[in-house]
Amino acid sequence: MVVLPFGFRFVAVPVPPGQPPHLEVSPVSLSVALPAAGPDPSTSPSTGTSPAPTPSVPSLEEAQQRATEAAGWFQENWTTWLAVGLRIVLIVAVALVLRMLVRRAITRLIDRMNRNTSATEGGTLGGLLVNAERRRQRSQAIGSVLRSVASFVILGTAFLMVLGAFQINLAPLLASAGVAGVAIGFGARNLVTDFLSGVFMILEDQYGVGDTIDAGVATGEVIEVGLRVTKLRGDNGEIWYVRNGEIKRIGNASQGWATAGVNVNVRPEEDLDRVRSVLTEVAERITKEEPWSEILWGPVEVLGLDDVLLDSMVIRVTARTMPGKAVDVERELRWRMKRALDAAGIRMIGVPEQVTEEPAADPAAGMAAPSAFASSSSPQSVAASPIPPKAL
Repeated sequence: MVVLPFGFRFVAVPVPPGQPPHLEVSPVSLSVALPAAGPDPSTSPSTGTSPAPTPSVPSLEEAQQRATEAAGWFQENWTTWLAVGLRIVLIVAVALVLRMLVRRAITRLIDRMNRNTSATEGGTLGGLLVNAERRRQRSQAIGSVLRSVASFVILGTAFLMVLGAFQINLAPLLASAGVAGVAIGFGARNLVTDFLSGVFMILEDQYGVGDTIDAGVATGEVIEVGLRVTKLRGDNGEIWYVRNGEIKRIGNASQGWATAGVNVNVRPEEDLDRVRSVLTEVAERITKEEPWSEILWGPVEVLGLDDVLLDSMVIRVTARTMPGKAVDVERELRWRMKRALDAAGIRMIGVPEQVTEEPAADPAAGMAAPSAFASSSSPQSVAASPIPPKAL
């Protein structure tokens, strides 16, 4: 047996005849190996003292024991790690696939809505009621809201499930999120109100781009519809930014059809039958001419007397028109009816009476003849004067 430094030794092992001899190396403890190697060269021969002890080097047996313990610990826990990892991967994969499928279903639903709406464009009414920009913007808004809500719900649920897979207590997290949500809700309640009002407004199709609406706080044509703010173009060109949460009522003048109404004021002594015939002729003529034949969705009707006053009579004329074209029809009807009534010699109230000029009268024609009593020396004045009394 030969002892080597670092705690190893060679041992001769007997072998059967016919096989080559071999040596076996076996570890020995450091305390045995050091004496066998001789005195420590670092020991001072004069004093016989040695420096500070060096840290002990673990033996192969200790290293093997520690490796065995680590392998056993890994063998005991690798199944748990693998199960948790597979669970997390499965949760993430299912969440991503489900999100993709839901978003694709929402997109197909929006496209189907657009196709159903486009099918009504074949008729005149459908083509006038359906605005391409309005339909596109409404579809985009609805699709964006639905996709955002679906993504938030699916990914949020997957995140909580991943945290649960790591054995994290979710109760404090959920409680903190609830408190934070309540605080944010109170702080941004106006923003939440505007957003929810915009969502329901778009879903219910209350108005869209190109509509003329009366929102209470402002009136004008809609140029942009958002989830929080609606833009209106006023009559004078100004732009109104109206928050959706502030709109309490909406009057839409661009949906369905509009009504044009004109009041004709004539004198009480005019012949009503003659006035009706003139107005009916004007109504029949305008419905046959372009472009009024397309704008008018019904005949122009002379309804009759709407009011009778001491100095005038009010005759009501109405017509059903394309949305947003009622004002144009009213102006055209007034123009045509005024010319027709003037041609027929029927004067409307408010027109000044024509006064014929007569020659001026002699100013002396209205004066009385001079009286004889005007002169005190005339016989009539002397005869009528009192007799003076005689003197005594």
